[in-house]
Amino acid sequence: MKLYVIVPLCVLFTITQQISLSENCVCEFAQSEKTFPHDKLERVQGAALDCNSNLMPQKIIELESLLLGLDRRLPVLEKDVSILEKEDDGELYGVLSLYVIENEMIEINELIDKLNSTSLEQERVTAATTQQLQDLREEMQELETFDTMQVVKRQQANQRLKRDLEQCKNGLHPTHQPTEPPHGNCPYGQFLNISEPRVYTAGEYPGSYKYGAWGRDPKPEAGKESWYWRVILTSSNRYAHYVRFYSTLSSLIIGVSVPGNVQIHPSNPTTNTIQGPNNVLYGGALYYNCYNKGAVCCFNLTSKIVTTLALPKGTRYNAKGNFCNLEECYQCTDLDLATDESGIWVVYTTTQDFGNLVLSKVEEGEPPKLGQTWHTSVYKQAVTNTFMACGVLYATRYVNQEVEEIFYSFNPVTGQERFNVGIFMKKLAPNIQALNYSPVDQMLHAYCDSYMVSYKVQFELLDNQS
Repeated sequence: MKLYVIVPLCVLFTITQQISLSENCVCEFAQSEKTFPHDKLERVQGAALDCNSNLMPQKIIELESLLLGLDRRLPVLEKDVSILEKEDDGELYGVLSLYVIENEMIEINELIDKLNSTSLEQERVTAATTQQLQDLREEMQELETFDTMQVVKRQQANQRLKRDLEQCKNGLHPTHQPTEPPHGNCPYGQFLNISEPRVYTAGEYPGSYKYGAWGRDPKPEAGKESWYWRVILTSSNRYAHYVRFYSTLSSLIIGVSVPGNVQIHPSNPTTNTIQGPNNVLYGGALYYNCYNKGAVCCFNLTSKIVTTLALPKGTRYNAKGNFCNLEECYQCTDLDLATDESGIWVVYTTTQDFGNLVLSKVEEGEPPKLGQTWHTSVYKQAVTNTFMACGVLYATRYVNQEVEEIFYSFNPVTGQERFNVGIFMKKLAPNIQALNYSPVDQMLHAYCDSYMVSYKVQFELLDNQS
Protein backbone atom coordinates (compact mmCIF):
# COMPACT_ATOMS: atom_id res chain seq x y z
CA MET A 1 0.00 0.00 0.00
CA LYS A 2 2.84 2.32 0.78
CA LEU A 3 4.53 1.50 -2.53
CA TYR A 4 1.33 2.51 -4.36
CA VAL A 5 1.46 5.94 -2.81
CA ILE A 6 5.15 6.63 -3.46
CA VAL A 7 5.11 5.86 -7.19
CA PRO A 8 2.59 8.57 -8.18
CA LEU A 9 4.52 11.17 -6.19
CA CYS A 10 7.67 10.35 -8.07
CA VAL A 11 5.88 10.67 -11.37
CA LEU A 12 4.50 14.03 -10.40
CA PHE A 13 7.89 15.24 -9.33
CA THR A 14 9.38 14.26 -12.68
CA ILE A 15 6.70 16.08 -14.66
CA THR A 16 7.15 19.22 -12.58
CA GLN A 17 10.83 19.24 -13.22
CA GLN A 18 10.33 18.90 -16.97
CA ILE A 19 7.97 21.90 -17.11
CA SER A 20 10.26 24.12 -15.12
CA LEU A 21 13.07 23.41 -17.59
CA SER A 22 11.12 25.19 -20.32
CA GLU A 23 12.27 28.83 -20.26
CA ASN A 24 10.47 30.46 -23.26
CA CYS A 25 6.74 30.63 -24.13
CA VAL A 26 5.82 32.07 -27.54
CA CYS A 27 2.24 33.24 -28.28
CA GLU A 28 1.24 34.33 -31.74
CA PHE A 29 -1.86 36.59 -32.32
CA ALA A 30 -3.23 37.07 -35.80
CA GLN A 31 -5.75 39.97 -36.20
CA SER A 32 -8.40 39.10 -38.73
CA GLU A 33 -9.97 42.62 -38.73
CA LYS A 34 -8.62 45.78 -40.41
CA THR A 35 -7.17 48.52 -38.17
CA PHE A 36 -9.73 51.26 -37.50
CA PRO A 37 -8.66 54.56 -39.15
CA HIS A 38 -8.96 56.96 -36.19
CA ASP A 39 -7.22 59.77 -38.08
CA LYS A 40 -9.83 59.56 -40.83
CA LEU A 41 -12.65 59.71 -38.29
CA GLU A 42 -11.14 62.88 -36.82
CA ARG A 43 -10.99 64.43 -40.29
CA VAL A 44 -14.65 63.56 -40.89
CA GLN A 45 -15.64 65.09 -37.53
CA GLY A 46 -13.75 68.29 -38.38
CA ALA A 47 -15.39 68.47 -41.81
CA ALA A 48 -18.83 67.99 -40.21
CA LEU A 49 -18.20 70.94 -37.87
CA ASP A 50 -17.17 73.10 -40.83
CA CYS A 51 -20.32 72.05 -42.65
CA ASN A 52 -22.50 73.01 -39.67
CA SER A 53 -20.86 76.43 -39.44
CA ASN A 54 -21.68 77.06 -43.12
CA LEU A 55 -25.35 76.26 -42.50
CA MET A 56 -25.92 78.62 -39.55
CA PRO A 57 -29.54 79.88 -39.35
CA GLN A 58 -28.27 83.47 -39.03
CA LYS A 59 -27.27 83.49 -42.69
CA ILE A 60 -30.70 82.35 -43.86
CA ILE A 61 -32.50 84.89 -41.65
CA GLU A 62 -30.16 87.66 -42.87
CA LEU A 63 -31.30 86.94 -46.42
CA GLU A 64 -34.95 86.87 -45.32
CA SER A 65 -34.45 90.21 -43.53
CA LEU A 66 -33.18 91.82 -46.74
CA LEU A 67 -36.19 90.48 -48.63
CA LEU A 68 -38.50 91.79 -45.92
CA GLY A 69 -36.87 95.21 -46.11
CA LEU A 70 -37.29 95.29 -49.88
CA ASP A 71 -40.90 94.14 -49.56
CA ARG A 72 -41.63 97.02 -47.15
CA ARG A 73 -39.79 99.63 -49.25
CA LEU A 74 -41.23 99.08 -52.73
CA PRO A 75 -44.87 99.97 -51.84
CA VAL A 76 -43.62 103.27 -50.34
CA LEU A 77 -41.85 104.11 -53.60
CA GLU A 78 -44.93 103.21 -55.64
CA LYS A 79 -47.09 105.44 -53.46
CA ASP A 80 -44.71 108.42 -53.77
CA VAL A 81 -44.51 108.04 -57.55
CA SER A 82 -48.31 107.85 -57.78
CA ILE A 83 -48.69 111.03 -55.71
CA LEU A 84 -46.13 112.83 -57.91
CA GLU A 85 -48.00 111.81 -61.08
CA LYS A 86 -51.26 113.23 -59.73
CA GLU A 87 -50.00 116.40 -58.03
CA ASP A 88 -46.94 117.48 -60.03
CA ASP A 89 -47.16 121.25 -60.52
CA GLY A 90 -44.06 121.42 -62.70
CA GLU A 91 -42.41 123.74 -60.19
CA LEU A 92 -40.94 123.50 -56.69
CA TYR A 93 -43.24 120.73 -55.43
CA GLY A 94 -42.33 118.50 -58.37
CA VAL A 95 -38.59 119.11 -57.88
CA LEU A 96 -38.76 118.25 -54.17
CA SER A 97 -40.83 115.15 -54.87
CA LEU A 98 -38.32 113.98 -57.48
CA TYR A 99 -35.52 114.55 -54.97
CA VAL A 100 -37.31 112.36 -52.41
CA ILE A 101 -37.93 109.64 -55.02
CA GLU A 102 -34.30 109.79 -56.12
CA ASN A 103 -33.14 109.16 -52.52
CA GLU A 104 -35.59 106.29 -52.23
CA MET A 105 -34.25 104.76 -55.45
CA ILE A 106 -30.67 105.04 -54.14
CA GLU A 107 -31.69 103.28 -50.94
CA ILE A 108 -33.53 100.52 -52.83
CA ASN A 109 -30.54 100.02 -55.14
CA GLU A 110 -28.24 99.65 -52.12
CA LEU A 111 -30.66 97.11 -50.66
CA ILE A 112 -30.76 95.17 -53.95
CA ASP A 113 -26.94 95.24 -54.22
CA LYS A 114 -26.62 93.81 -50.72
CA LEU A 115 -29.33 91.26 -51.49
CA ASN A 116 -27.52 90.19 -54.67
CA SER A 117 -24.16 89.87 -52.94
CA THR A 118 -25.74 87.90 -50.09
CA SER A 119 -27.57 85.65 -52.57
CA LEU A 120 -24.36 84.95 -54.50
CA GLU A 121 -22.57 84.14 -51.27
CA GLN A 122 -25.41 81.79 -50.28
CA GLU A 123 -25.22 80.07 -53.69
CA ARG A 124 -21.47 79.59 -53.31
CA VAL A 125 -21.84 78.22 -49.78
CA THR A 126 -24.68 75.94 -50.87
CA ALA A 127 -22.65 74.47 -53.74
CA ALA A 128 -19.60 73.96 -51.54
CA THR A 129 -21.66 72.45 -48.74
CA THR A 130 -23.45 70.07 -51.11
CA GLN A 131 -20.14 68.69 -52.32
CA GLN A 132 -18.86 68.52 -48.75
CA LEU A 133 -21.93 66.57 -47.66
CA GLN A 134 -21.47 64.10 -50.53
CA ASP A 135 -17.84 63.55 -49.53
CA LEU A 136 -18.83 63.08 -45.90
CA ARG A 137 -21.49 60.56 -46.88
CA GLU A 138 -18.97 58.47 -48.82
CA GLU A 139 -16.41 58.59 -46.02
CA MET A 140 -19.01 57.64 -43.40
CA GLN A 141 -20.15 54.68 -45.53
CA GLU A 142 -16.53 53.52 -45.68
CA LEU A 143 -16.13 53.92 -41.91
CA GLU A 144 -19.30 51.88 -41.31
CA THR A 145 -17.57 48.84 -42.85
CA PHE A 146 -15.43 48.68 -39.67
CA ASP A 147 -18.57 48.32 -37.54
CA THR A 148 -18.53 44.52 -37.51
CA MET A 149 -20.78 44.37 -34.45
CA GLN A 150 -23.51 46.39 -36.24
CA VAL A 151 -23.61 49.06 -33.49
CA VAL A 152 -24.33 51.92 -35.91
CA LYS A 153 -27.14 50.05 -37.64
CA ARG A 154 -28.73 49.22 -34.30
CA GLN A 155 -28.53 52.89 -33.25
CA GLN A 156 -30.13 53.98 -36.52
CA ALA A 157 -32.90 51.43 -36.05
CA ASN A 158 -33.46 52.68 -32.48
CA GLN A 159 -33.65 56.29 -33.70
CA ARG A 160 -36.26 55.32 -36.30
CA LEU A 161 -38.28 53.51 -33.64
CA LYS A 162 -38.11 56.52 -31.31
CA ARG A 163 -39.20 58.86 -34.12
CA ASP A 164 -42.12 56.61 -35.02
CA LEU A 165 -43.08 56.39 -31.35
CA GLU A 166 -43.06 60.19 -30.97
CA GLN A 167 -45.21 60.58 -34.08
CA CYS A 168 -47.62 58.03 -32.68
CA LYS A 169 -47.77 59.84 -29.33
CA ASN A 170 -48.34 63.21 -31.02
CA GLY A 171 -51.14 61.72 -33.05
CA LEU A 172 -52.88 60.42 -29.93
CA HIS A 173 -52.14 63.51 -27.83
CA PRO A 174 -52.02 66.77 -29.87
CA THR A 175 -49.39 69.28 -28.78
CA HIS A 176 -50.79 71.80 -26.32
CA GLN A 177 -50.09 75.52 -26.51
CA PRO A 178 -47.55 76.92 -24.04
CA THR A 179 -48.80 77.83 -20.59
CA GLU A 180 -50.93 80.95 -20.92
CA PRO A 181 -49.91 83.75 -18.57
CA PRO A 182 -52.53 86.10 -17.19
CA HIS A 183 -53.16 89.30 -19.10
CA GLY A 184 -54.60 92.71 -18.51
CA ASN A 185 -56.89 94.62 -20.82
CA CYS A 186 -55.26 93.41 -24.06
CA PRO A 187 -56.95 94.02 -27.42
CA TYR A 188 -55.19 90.99 -28.94
CA GLY A 189 -56.00 88.38 -26.32
CA GLN A 190 -53.55 86.24 -24.38
CA PHE A 191 -49.81 86.11 -25.06
CA LEU A 192 -49.28 82.56 -26.32
CA ASN A 193 -45.93 82.35 -28.08
CA ILE A 194 -43.35 84.09 -30.24
CA SER A 195 -42.27 83.36 -33.79
CA GLU A 196 -38.93 82.35 -35.20
CA PRO A 197 -36.57 85.35 -35.72
CA ARG A 198 -37.97 87.67 -38.42
CA VAL A 199 -35.19 90.26 -38.76
CA TYR A 200 -31.49 89.63 -38.24
CA THR A 201 -28.97 92.32 -39.12
CA ALA A 202 -25.80 93.93 -37.85
CA GLY A 203 -26.56 97.23 -39.57
CA GLU A 204 -23.49 99.30 -40.37
CA TYR A 205 -21.27 97.88 -37.60
CA PRO A 206 -21.00 94.08 -38.00
CA GLY A 207 -19.48 92.54 -34.90
CA SER A 208 -18.86 95.89 -33.17
CA TYR A 209 -20.53 97.47 -30.13
CA LYS A 210 -21.87 94.49 -28.22
CA TYR A 211 -24.32 96.52 -26.11
CA GLY A 212 -27.20 98.62 -27.38
CA ALA A 213 -30.93 98.76 -28.06
CA TRP A 214 -33.29 99.36 -30.97
CA GLY A 215 -36.97 99.56 -31.83
CA ARG A 216 -39.83 101.85 -32.86
CA ASP A 217 -41.64 104.72 -31.22
CA PRO A 218 -45.13 103.50 -30.18
CA LYS A 219 -46.34 107.12 -30.22
CA PRO A 220 -44.41 108.68 -33.12
CA GLU A 221 -44.51 112.25 -34.32
CA ALA A 222 -46.29 112.92 -37.61
CA GLY A 223 -44.23 111.81 -40.59
CA LYS A 224 -42.03 109.51 -38.50
CA GLU A 225 -44.37 106.50 -38.31
CA SER A 226 -41.97 104.25 -40.26
CA TRP A 227 -38.83 105.33 -38.41
CA TYR A 228 -36.63 103.00 -36.40
CA TRP A 229 -34.18 104.05 -33.70
CA ARG A 230 -30.96 102.57 -32.36
CA VAL A 231 -28.76 103.36 -29.37
CA ILE A 232 -25.19 102.03 -29.51
CA LEU A 233 -23.08 101.97 -26.35
CA THR A 234 -19.88 103.20 -27.97
CA SER A 235 -17.87 103.80 -24.78
CA SER A 236 -16.78 100.71 -22.79
CA ASN A 237 -20.07 98.95 -23.63
CA ARG A 238 -21.60 101.19 -20.95
CA TYR A 239 -22.28 104.67 -22.29
CA ALA A 240 -23.77 106.44 -25.32
CA HIS A 241 -24.36 110.11 -26.15
CA TYR A 242 -26.64 109.97 -29.20
CA VAL A 243 -29.61 108.13 -30.67
CA ARG A 244 -29.51 107.10 -34.34
CA PHE A 245 -32.55 107.05 -36.66
CA TYR A 246 -33.45 105.13 -39.81
CA SER A 247 -36.31 106.17 -42.06
CA THR A 248 -37.40 102.59 -42.83
CA LEU A 249 -36.71 98.98 -41.88
CA SER A 250 -34.71 98.51 -45.09
CA SER A 251 -32.50 101.48 -44.11
CA LEU A 252 -31.82 99.80 -40.78
CA ILE A 253 -31.01 96.46 -42.41
CA ILE A 254 -28.49 97.87 -44.88
CA GLY A 255 -27.10 100.32 -42.31
CA VAL A 256 -28.02 103.64 -43.94
CA SER A 257 -29.00 106.21 -41.32
CA VAL A 258 -30.74 108.80 -43.51
CA PRO A 259 -32.06 111.08 -40.72
CA GLY A 260 -28.77 110.56 -38.89
CA ASN A 261 -27.87 110.99 -35.23
CA VAL A 262 -29.51 113.19 -32.63
CA GLN A 263 -26.87 114.10 -30.08
CA ILE A 264 -27.60 114.35 -26.37
CA HIS A 265 -24.12 115.52 -25.39
CA PRO A 266 -20.89 116.08 -27.36
CA SER A 267 -19.05 113.36 -25.43
CA ASN A 268 -19.45 110.61 -22.85
CA PRO A 269 -19.53 109.59 -20.13
CA THR A 270 -20.74 112.80 -18.56
CA THR A 271 -23.91 114.42 -17.28
CA ASN A 272 -27.08 113.42 -19.20
CA THR A 273 -25.39 110.74 -21.32
CA ILE A 274 -26.93 107.28 -21.58
CA GLN A 275 -25.84 104.58 -19.13
CA GLY A 276 -26.77 100.99 -19.98
CA PRO A 277 -28.58 99.38 -22.91
CA ASN A 278 -32.19 99.24 -21.68
CA ASN A 279 -33.59 102.33 -23.41
CA VAL A 280 -36.89 103.11 -25.14
CA LEU A 281 -38.32 105.81 -27.37
CA TYR A 282 -41.84 107.05 -26.69
CA GLY A 283 -43.70 110.18 -27.86
CA GLY A 284 -40.60 111.72 -29.44
CA ALA A 285 -38.49 111.31 -26.28
CA LEU A 286 -35.77 108.87 -25.32
CA TYR A 287 -36.03 107.35 -21.82
CA TYR A 288 -32.89 105.87 -20.29
CA ASN A 289 -30.84 105.35 -17.11
CA CYS A 290 -29.20 108.67 -16.23
CA TYR A 291 -25.43 108.65 -15.98
CA ASN A 292 -24.24 107.74 -12.47
CA LYS A 293 -27.74 108.04 -10.96
CA GLY A 294 -30.61 105.87 -9.81
CA ALA A 295 -32.93 107.92 -11.99
CA VAL A 296 -34.66 107.95 -15.38
CA CYS A 297 -33.64 110.62 -17.89
CA CYS A 298 -36.03 111.85 -20.58
CA PHE A 299 -34.42 113.46 -23.64
CA ASN A 300 -36.88 115.44 -25.78
CA LEU A 301 -35.76 115.03 -29.40
CA THR A 302 -37.37 118.30 -30.47
CA SER A 303 -36.37 120.69 -27.69
CA LYS A 304 -33.10 118.79 -26.91
CA ILE A 305 -33.91 119.22 -23.20
CA VAL A 306 -33.16 116.48 -20.65
CA THR A 307 -35.45 116.12 -17.64
CA THR A 308 -35.02 113.67 -14.77
CA LEU A 309 -37.30 111.32 -12.82
CA ALA A 310 -35.84 110.27 -9.47
CA LEU A 311 -36.61 106.68 -8.43
CA PRO A 312 -37.29 105.63 -4.80
CA LYS A 313 -34.54 105.86 -2.22
CA GLY A 314 -32.39 102.72 -2.19
CA THR A 315 -32.69 102.08 -5.95
CA ARG A 316 -29.64 100.12 -7.08
CA TYR A 317 -27.58 101.57 -9.93
CA ASN A 318 -24.01 101.56 -11.31
CA ALA A 319 -24.06 97.77 -11.90
CA LYS A 320 -25.33 96.91 -8.38
CA GLY A 321 -28.65 95.50 -9.63
CA ASN A 322 -27.87 94.00 -13.03
CA PHE A 323 -29.62 91.31 -15.04
CA CYS A 324 -27.54 88.12 -14.98
CA ASN A 325 -27.21 84.61 -16.35
CA LEU A 326 -25.42 81.75 -14.61
CA GLU A 327 -21.97 82.81 -15.80
CA GLU A 328 -22.03 86.61 -15.98
CA CYS A 329 -24.05 89.77 -15.41
CA TYR A 330 -24.94 92.28 -18.12
CA GLN A 331 -23.23 95.49 -17.11
CA CYS A 332 -25.25 98.62 -16.33
CA THR A 333 -28.63 96.89 -16.71
CA ASP A 334 -29.87 98.15 -13.33
CA LEU A 335 -32.78 100.04 -14.90
CA ASP A 336 -34.87 98.54 -17.68
CA LEU A 337 -37.21 100.89 -19.53
CA ALA A 338 -40.14 99.32 -21.37
CA THR A 339 -43.07 100.35 -23.57
CA ASP A 340 -46.40 98.74 -24.37
CA GLU A 341 -49.96 99.71 -25.34
CA SER A 342 -50.40 101.74 -22.15
CA GLY A 343 -47.18 103.77 -22.20
CA ILE A 344 -43.82 103.69 -20.42
CA TRP A 345 -42.63 101.50 -17.55
CA VAL A 346 -39.41 101.09 -15.58
CA VAL A 347 -38.11 97.89 -13.97
CA TYR A 348 -35.47 98.10 -11.24
CA THR A 349 -34.64 96.88 -7.72
CA THR A 350 -33.94 98.45 -4.34
CA THR A 351 -32.06 97.54 -1.19
CA GLN A 352 -35.29 97.39 0.78
CA ASP A 353 -36.69 94.88 -1.76
CA PHE A 354 -33.58 92.70 -1.24
CA GLY A 355 -32.87 92.56 -4.97
CA ASN A 356 -36.37 91.55 -6.12
CA LEU A 357 -37.88 93.16 -9.22
CA VAL A 358 -39.83 96.40 -8.77
CA LEU A 359 -42.17 97.69 -11.49
CA SER A 360 -43.25 101.33 -11.78
CA LYS A 361 -45.41 103.19 -14.29
CA VAL A 362 -43.82 106.29 -15.80
CA GLU A 363 -46.21 109.14 -16.58
CA GLU A 364 -45.31 111.42 -19.50
CA GLY A 365 -44.42 115.03 -18.87
CA GLU A 366 -41.50 117.43 -18.50
CA PRO A 367 -40.32 116.21 -16.12
CA PRO A 368 -41.94 112.76 -16.20
CA LYS A 369 -43.55 111.53 -13.00
CA LEU A 370 -43.46 108.23 -11.16
CA GLY A 371 -46.84 106.50 -11.19
CA GLN A 372 -48.02 103.43 -9.34
CA THR A 373 -45.39 100.94 -8.13
CA TRP A 374 -45.59 97.15 -7.66
CA HIS A 375 -43.23 94.80 -5.82
CA THR A 376 -42.60 91.25 -7.04
CA SER A 377 -41.04 88.11 -5.58
CA VAL A 378 -38.68 87.31 -8.46
CA TYR A 379 -34.98 88.00 -7.85
CA LYS A 380 -33.60 90.45 -10.43
CA GLN A 381 -30.21 88.78 -10.84
CA ALA A 382 -31.99 85.50 -11.67
CA VAL A 383 -33.43 87.27 -14.72
CA THR A 384 -31.71 88.12 -18.02
CA ASN A 385 -34.27 90.64 -19.33
CA THR A 386 -37.79 91.97 -18.92
CA PHE A 387 -40.40 93.53 -21.19
CA MET A 388 -44.00 94.70 -21.00
CA ALA A 389 -46.77 93.54 -23.37
CA CYS A 390 -50.43 94.48 -22.97
CA GLY A 391 -49.94 95.61 -19.39
CA VAL A 392 -48.18 92.44 -18.22
CA LEU A 393 -44.55 92.19 -17.14
CA TYR A 394 -42.56 89.25 -18.57
CA ALA A 395 -39.09 88.08 -17.53
CA THR A 396 -36.59 85.86 -19.32
CA ARG A 397 -33.79 83.55 -18.24
CA TYR A 398 -30.80 82.00 -19.98
CA VAL A 399 -31.19 78.34 -20.98
CA ASN A 400 -28.18 77.89 -23.30
CA GLN A 401 -26.47 79.67 -26.17
CA GLU A 402 -29.33 78.88 -28.55
CA VAL A 403 -32.39 79.29 -26.29
CA GLU A 404 -33.81 81.89 -23.89
CA GLU A 405 -36.98 81.21 -21.89
CA ILE A 406 -39.78 83.61 -21.02
CA PHE A 407 -40.45 81.96 -17.67
CA TYR A 408 -42.18 84.59 -15.52
CA SER A 409 -45.09 87.01 -15.73
CA PHE A 410 -46.64 89.54 -13.38
CA ASN A 411 -50.07 91.10 -13.91
CA PRO A 412 -50.27 94.48 -12.14
CA VAL A 413 -54.08 94.47 -12.40
CA THR A 414 -54.58 91.22 -10.49
CA GLY A 415 -51.24 91.06 -8.67
CA GLN A 416 -50.82 87.48 -9.91
CA GLU A 417 -47.34 86.06 -10.55
CA ARG A 418 -46.57 83.04 -12.71
CA PHE A 419 -43.25 81.18 -12.79
CA ASN A 420 -44.20 78.61 -15.44
CA VAL A 421 -44.89 80.68 -18.56
CA GLY A 422 -42.72 78.31 -20.62
CA ILE A 423 -42.28 80.28 -23.88
CA PHE A 424 -38.92 79.62 -25.53
CA MET A 425 -37.02 82.04 -27.78
CA LYS A 426 -34.65 80.82 -30.47
CA LYS A 427 -31.51 82.95 -30.24
CA LEU A 428 -29.07 83.82 -33.01
CA ALA A 429 -26.38 84.97 -30.57
CA PRO A 430 -25.55 83.75 -27.05
CA ASN A 431 -26.64 86.88 -25.14
CA ILE A 432 -29.55 89.32 -25.25
CA GLN A 433 -28.50 92.68 -23.84
CA ALA A 434 -31.80 94.48 -24.43
CA LEU A 435 -35.37 93.33 -25.10
CA ASN A 436 -38.38 95.52 -25.81
CA TYR A 437 -41.90 95.02 -27.13
CA SER A 438 -43.33 97.28 -29.83
CA PRO A 439 -47.13 97.75 -29.66
CA VAL A 440 -47.01 99.29 -33.16
CA ASP A 441 -46.59 95.92 -34.86
CA GLN A 442 -46.48 93.46 -31.90
CA MET A 443 -42.80 92.75 -32.48
CA LEU A 444 -40.22 91.92 -29.85
CA HIS A 445 -36.94 93.72 -30.57
CA ALA A 446 -33.76 92.14 -29.18
CA TYR A 447 -30.21 93.48 -29.21
CA CYS A 448 -27.92 90.44 -29.20
CA ASP A 449 -24.14 90.79 -29.08
CA SER A 450 -24.18 93.71 -31.59
CA TYR A 451 -26.91 92.15 -33.79
CA MET A 452 -30.51 93.32 -34.06
CA VAL A 453 -33.11 90.54 -34.04
CA SER A 454 -36.90 90.72 -33.98
CA TYR A 455 -39.68 88.23 -33.19
CA LYS A 456 -43.42 88.39 -33.80
CA VAL A 457 -45.48 88.10 -30.62
CA GLN A 458 -48.35 85.66 -31.11
CA PHE A 459 -51.58 86.35 -29.27
CA GLU A 460 -54.74 84.28 -28.98
CA LEU A 461 -57.60 85.98 -30.83
CA LEU A 462 -60.32 87.37 -28.65
CA ASP A 463 -62.94 85.43 -30.62
CA ASN A 464 -61.32 82.19 -29.48
CA GLN A 465 -61.34 83.05 -25.83
CA SER A 466 -63.84 81.31 -23.62
